[in-house]
Amino acid sequence: MKRWLGKAETTLGNHSDRLNAINIFPVADGDTGTNLYLTVRAAAATFADRSAADEPVNDVGAVLASAGRAAMEQARGNSGTLFAVFLCALAEPLGGHTRLSAPLLAAALNRAQIRAWSALSEPVPGTMLSVLEAAARAAGDCDTAHNGDDSNQALGLALDAAVNAALDAVVRTEDQLAPLHAAHVVDAGGVGMLLILDCLRSAVLGEELQNELLDGLHGYDLQDPHIHAGMPDDDGVEVMCTISLSPLAAATLRQRLDELGDSVIMSQVGSASPVGSASQVGSASGGASGGTDARDDDDDDDDDAAEASYRWRVHVHVPEAEPAVAVIRSLGDPTDISVSQLSMPRDPGLPAGQHLHEY
Repeated sequence: MKRWLGKAETTLGNHSDRLNAINIFPVADGDTGTNLYLTVRAAAATFADRSAADEPVNDVGAVLASAGRAAMEQARGNSGTLFAVFLCALAEPLGGHTRLSAPLLAAALNRAQIRAWSALSEPVPGTMLSVLEAAARAAGDCDTAHNGDDSNQALGLALDAAVNAALDAVVRTEDQLAPLHAAHVVDAGGVGMLLILDCLRSAVLGEELQNELLDGLHGYDLQDPHIHAGMPDDDGVEVMCTISLSPLAAATLRQRLDELGDSVIMSQVGSASPVGSASQVGSASGGASGGTDARDDDDDDDDDAAEASYRWRVHVHVPEAEPAVAVIRSLGDPTDISVSQLSMPRDPGLPAGQHLHEY
């Protein structure tokens, strides 16, 4: 697992510029490669000092869960957030296991693709979601065909099948999304996930990366100027934060953010903890209004105390930051709130997705 994420960090670093160049969906902001690279780097960094970690180093799921939490806390953009969701979910079926096998790979990839699809309020086919789904289905079919064989040979076949299916899914993205079809390119996030899966195959099997996978991918095999640079500017900003909420408050926040903008992603970070305050659930249900009787609040305390609180990573694209930040703050106490512009900077000396505010 250390070898996989280290290899993925290096590979995405090498490919980030080309991934940025074809990044035109959901917004043409040219930062998918950078966001994926920085998020994977955060995950890989957890292995720098394993002696300080609480998790046993021979537990595949525990090691990946630790990396997934770090990725989620430092996730960047749509693609980085979805990778973090993928990694956290991938770890769950692997908990307590000391090695990867074809049945475990199939279960983990299936869990990861389901979680990634459900993290988005409005998931769209033709993105890295479709690539994940295709890889999971292929690994599952391979495992079924070999009757749950847990040998290394069966694992190799399942990894081959997953990567090949991911490649086919990347090719299909061009015709699944109108903006990609018009620009004659494949989805940048999908290519990034293909690279990550091929890094997993390479690390597990001890083989080289299959660079030929990228041959012929429309828009990717050309070293021309960034395609997104010719696209119309996208108004608005990207708001991200981490916040502890009950499930009810989280559902309310998702609904309100859906009303304010799009590309809403909400995913849990770590495990549940008891709610120490009734404010989250009260706010979410509208019980925090000025006319609420204090005795009603007291009566609700016992119910609220039974609620579980989860840390959530929140991501949304909105026209203006202030209404979204206000909604988030009305439901809890967020940390690490950051706001970045979606449009390409007018000043060529500033990086894409430049930082605007830190709340």
